[in-house]
Amino acid sequence: METNKPNMLCQKNKDRLKATLPFMAMLPKKTITFFLLGGLGFILAILITWLFDKFSIFHSFNQFTIADKIVQFLTVVPQVNNPIYLSLPTIILFLISWGVMKISPQHKRWSKLIIVSILLILTIRYLAWRSLSSLNLSHPVDGFFSLLLLAMECLFIFSNILQLYLMLNIKDRRHQANQLALNVINKKFTPSVAILITTYNEPEFIIRRTIMGCQNINYDHKTIYLLDDGRREVMKTLTEELGCQYITRPNNQYAKAGNLNNALIQINEELVAVFDADFIPSTNFLNRTIGFFQDQKIALVQTNQNFYNIDPIARNLGLEKELTEEVEIFSRHYQLIRDSVETMVCYGSSFLARKSYLDEIGGFVKESLSEDYFTGIKLSAKGYKCIYLDEKLSAGLAAENMAGRLSQRLRWSRGTLQSFFIDSNPLTIPGLNIIQRLAHFEGILQWFAEIPRIFFLFLPLLISIFGIIPLRLNSSEWLYYCLPYYLLSWQTYTWINRHSRSAIFSDLYSVSQCLPLSINVFKVLSSPFSEGFKVTPKGLSQKHFIFNWQLAFPLLILLGVNLLSFFYTINLYFTPQSSMIEQELLGGLKLILLCTLYNIIILTISIFVMVDAPKSEIYNWFKIRKNIYIFEQNYHTYISASINGLSEIGAEIEVDSEFKINQLIKIKLPEENLILSCKITGININNTYQKIQVKFQDMNLSEERKLIKLLYGNSDQWKRKKNPGELQSLWLMLKVLVRPNFLRKYQ
Repeated sequence: METNKPNMLCQKNKDRLKATLPFMAMLPKKTITFFLLGGLGFILAILITWLFDKFSIFHSFNQFTIADKIVQFLTVVPQVNNPIYLSLPTIILFLISWGVMKISPQHKRWSKLIIVSILLILTIRYLAWRSLSSLNLSHPVDGFFSLLLLAMECLFIFSNILQLYLMLNIKDRRHQANQLALNVINKKFTPSVAILITTYNEPEFIIRRTIMGCQNINYDHKTIYLLDDGRREVMKTLTEELGCQYITRPNNQYAKAGNLNNALIQINEELVAVFDADFIPSTNFLNRTIGFFQDQKIALVQTNQNFYNIDPIARNLGLEKELTEEVEIFSRHYQLIRDSVETMVCYGSSFLARKSYLDEIGGFVKESLSEDYFTGIKLSAKGYKCIYLDEKLSAGLAAENMAGRLSQRLRWSRGTLQSFFIDSNPLTIPGLNIIQRLAHFEGILQWFAEIPRIFFLFLPLLISIFGIIPLRLNSSEWLYYCLPYYLLSWQTYTWINRHSRSAIFSDLYSVSQCLPLSINVFKVLSSPFSEGFKVTPKGLSQKHFIFNWQLAFPLLILLGVNLLSFFYTINLYFTPQSSMIEQELLGGLKLILLCTLYNIIILTISIFVMVDAPKSEIYNWFKIRKNIYIFEQNYHTYISASINGLSEIGAEIEVDSEFKINQLIKIKLPEENLILSCKITGININNTYQKIQVKFQDMNLSEERKLIKLLYGNSDQWKRKKNPGELQSLWLMLKVLVRPNFLRKYQ
């Protein structure tokens, strides 16, 4: 490597020079293309509108110079005889987008260009109108809130524009992995790998299955190390039993980063794979990732963040079957758009890195709680590639209740915002290009997005009760400028993020956590290093519904505020002065009522989210359909049956024959060559079959490894689930509102 460094540095400088003008490099091939396509579609919509009222519009536009005409187009509503004509551009663009998404349900180059073009033009048009025509600066108080609202909208708009730009160059590395894996499978490229499992205080059964999952990986040149920061004798005994290496240290300095760095100085393998204590890799994890390291510029490969248990919000709402896990939008959207400029986020587990490059940057970054994120940034700043493989090659245990989930988000928020106070700040660290910095800046800004969400929850109160008018808006402007922008953004949201999250449920997730995360932003900015690393509790169970009063209390206050605004606005609507108020207020009383009603619905469901649903077992059950044989203890005869559900401690079996409670049997899974001793613990009798529940007994290590491999080892079992579309999401929300999960259980 040393002999190639001068050439590499020269090439890096050339790459950086090119990267300083990314938009110029893109202009001939892409920018003009999508602006033309989007522009043609939008102009077509305007032309059709002109057909209905062309003379009045033409006459009005003739009164201005070219520059004034542009301002007129961006800020003034055309004078038409019927307001319905103002909605025609929206309807046409809506149908165009709907057609594109129907023809191309999966992202294609042409479909992305059309959708992105439409959204960019509508965004620019909306932003121009908001900044040039809608501000209310007639009074200092109105002016303050008007400018504040515009600034908050610009925060969202900047983030959206950058995401749209980045999604045009998304790389699908799965096909590349297919080719690169051949040399690994054929044993032509077999670097040594150290698999590091970090642990602090997680239950033994969680660590046990993670170690076994790592041992089940189909790769010979690997060594497994358990990095125990809890210094527990039971962990040392466990590694001796299972046959892996044990590393500990005398203190917990620098938390997880210190734990990993302590291991790095004691190992000599070429590559390092890192797994959190609750993440279990599939058997093909290394075969799918090692091949990328044939390119000497590759420093780190991050894989998809996947969980095998139900997201607590989905479970609390009773929507386990309908909703995707919350982090799916991160794995299927944000990671991909950042990978388009080779600056994805390393999230601390299920990744593979080159040890020599980690040594070169001094190991994992110690200054922040998000050591993984900033380690990836330092590697990128050195000119190495950190890439993302969008494959579910492992499965972890998500936070199991709302308190744990919020604690985890607060830690992520604090760790990311600490970037402003450390040397690895992606906005200032030497070596990143402009677009990479902007991509990271967009990610940092997302933690500030909860502050505007609180403001929007208070906005109806400010308008209706306190009479603050933050913008000038009438019904015609709402139809002509606001409706196209918001409706098209809403319509395309799920398609853009690959059906990982709907806009409505994204808003629900945001509202449920907006207050604590907003407070956390100010706490971090004022005292960034006042709190240390806190491990998310795992392996939990509970028998009853539990209402999180502390988490729900701020939401109850916000709900009360919006109910007050709602009834006050209704009262205004029936006063003699309502027509005057209608003209002065933001879009009229009806629009305020509609916005307030939406806030009330979202806040009510957010409060329902705070009721943690029962979780009777610490082990997770999987719906696995397999044909098996049932033997009685004498082994002379067997019965064919099928497994419907399987866990680490038992199974649910459908069988035609009759059995009894506490009867001892053996089951054989022929595909896995696995025989397990069982005790029948439950029987449900159907007309044609019995459904029996069994508990496994006296498993040896070999049987346990095969069972873990069956449950977690097959990457194909982690299917991509589609989140419901917007209309279906709205219907699900209304169903939850009428019949929440904690009431359904008792009906």
